[in-house]
Amino acid sequence: MRITTIPLIPKFMSQLDKYTTKLPGVFRKKGGVAGRTINTLAVIDQNDTIATRRACHLKALAVYLNEDPGKLMKEYMDVNCDDAVRDMNQTVIGIYVAKHEGADVDDPPEDIGIVVEGVQVLQDLKDVANACALLFGIMYCLNLSYPSDLKYTFEFLQKILMELDVHRLSNKIQILKNKLLA
Repeated sequence: MRITTIPLIPKFMSQLDKYTTKLPGVFRKKGGVAGRTINTLAVIDQNDTIATRRACHLKALAVYLNEDPGKLMKEYMDVNCDDAVRDMNQTVIGIYVAKHEGADVDDPPEDIGIVVEGVQVLQDLKDVANACALLFGIMYCLNLSYPSDLKYTFEFLQKILMELDVHRLSNKIQILKNKLLA
């Protein structure tokens, strides 16, 4: 809030919820490989909570923008702890979700956190959407460049959800914005 005078979490969540009604329709119209890959929404059918809905929409958003949601958030099972630590040490920026081995879809994760330059900067976060909002806030406050393989996802978060610097949109984000407002 100090940098932009906009409260980060409430603004992020309210805007994400605002577009929740239109996003699935836009995602379903996507064709090709990306359209077939947007099956993350199927998790909503098994566990229809607001946290699951928000997380699925953020993952599907990355797929819709032809970006890999695995670069934004990675899930780890607690059995593969050494692999997870090694992977997180090599992560430039992202969100991790640690789950118990054999956990059901509706079981809460053991831990959700943020990694920047291989360092765990936040942990024990409430859900993936909060982690996305805080990751965006960290990047914005520290004036970090968006990762090139997630630039459109972060542009959407900045310019559509947070409504910061909305006058210069890339073509991809402008088209998505037009579809959401139609």
